[in-house]
Amino acid sequence: MSKKLLIVEDVFVEANNLRIMLKKAGYQVCPLADSFDEAMEIIARETPDLVLLDIFLKGDRTGIDLAGTLKQQSIAFIFLSANLDKQILETAKITRPYGFLVKPFRAKDVLVMVDVALYLHKENQASLGVITAVSRPGKRKSGTPVFVGGIVGESPALKTVLGEVERVAPSDMSVLILGESLPAGLIESELFGHEKGSFTGALEKRDGKFKQADGGTIFLDEIGELPLDVQVKFLRVLQEREIEPIGGKKLSINVRIIAATNRDLEGEVALGRFRMDLYYRLNVFPIFLPALRDRKEDILPLAYHFLRYYANKEKKVITDLAAPFVTAMQTYSWPGNIRELENVMARSVLLTDGPIIQSIKLGKGTPSLAKTPIKYAVQSMEENERAHILAALESCGWKLYGKDGAAELLQINASTLNSRMKKLGITRQYTIGPDRKKL
Repeated sequence: MSKKLLIVEDVFVEANNLRIMLKKAGYQVCPLADSFDEAMEIIARETPDLVLLDIFLKGDRTGIDLAGTLKQQSIAFIFLSANLDKQILETAKITRPYGFLVKPFRAKDVLVMVDVALYLHKENQASLGVITAVSRPGKRKSGTPVFVGGIVGESPALKTVLGEVERVAPSDMSVLILGESLPAGLIESELFGHEKGSFTGALEKRDGKFKQADGGTIFLDEIGELPLDVQVKFLRVLQEREIEPIGGKKLSINVRIIAATNRDLEGEVALGRFRMDLYYRLNVFPIFLPALRDRKEDILPLAYHFLRYYANKEKKVITDLAAPFVTAMQTYSWPGNIRELENVMARSVLLTDGPIIQSIKLGKGTPSLAKTPIKYAVQSMEENERAHILAALESCGWKLYGKDGAAELLQINASTLNSRMKKLGITRQYTIGPDRKKL
């Protein structure tokens, strides 16, 4: 039996487009609602499996108010959003939705998000997680690594990640991998390519990474490092499926994007260093990779895996780890994650002459990053200017001109402010007033 969905959206055109998408995909769609009260009446009558919920509705109550009620009734919901300011975003996140769909909607994103939300809600309701999705039949010896697609580990946290990967793998939706990793530099010409003579040193035409990945998948590490001007071009890739090489013409491409970052992208959005619309385009299916210190069950399986690998490489017969070695490994914080563990095992194998590794040299470790304040690098003049203008706009309720406007507060001409906003990529988002109108 197909799932029943409810759309709560105060703009009829958008609500109707969603209804058409979902009906074509085989879902049952309840009558449309545009207010809190109307939605509650339909929920009581229809009992939907999932609600697609706009944040701003007709009347005095919002979608966030409705989300609280849906949570109490154990009904899954997804927020429908345009560009939201930080305060609205944080308030909406407290209700723990299964995702955010960014306007304008693409059918592919909508259907995948709905499918994922229904799946996750079912698993949450059953209190099962997704461990069984990656389990393997048969018994195994303690300390023997579990291999899943070349990944070693046995912790519930890792199995949850692998379950999410298994779920999203068959689709071509964008995936955002969050967690600790190593930085990598990305430049515009590397990503988008360039024409011969388009800049000094461009001696020949070069296809960028997106063009090279056309028809396949591209993995972009440290997406949080992208400069704002490159973020605009990257957003076009996600929205329009096209690229514009430096000095060249626009080209259509078909590529799946998997991105990773160790930065707090929501924090970067709040600081004006990462575009909110790009964040939501990427954040359709986020996968958080827990650090090794947060999944200690994986330390020994990984250690034994690397032991066997490097013992074979060095042509040594080493079969086990001494008990003090095991204790030290399990209490160490592993700031360098799996790569550090691999290096420790490689060094230990090299220095061991007998069948058992008796000693290990570990670093001093680091306290949990969750307890470590985030320290941001010194900002450039442009970043400082952007943050200053944003602060002024926030304090004035995004009023640009006239008495008590941002231009007056900054003591600059209104046209100058408008020009600087355009250059710095500052766009107006939402103004919350008595009538709660979208801007």
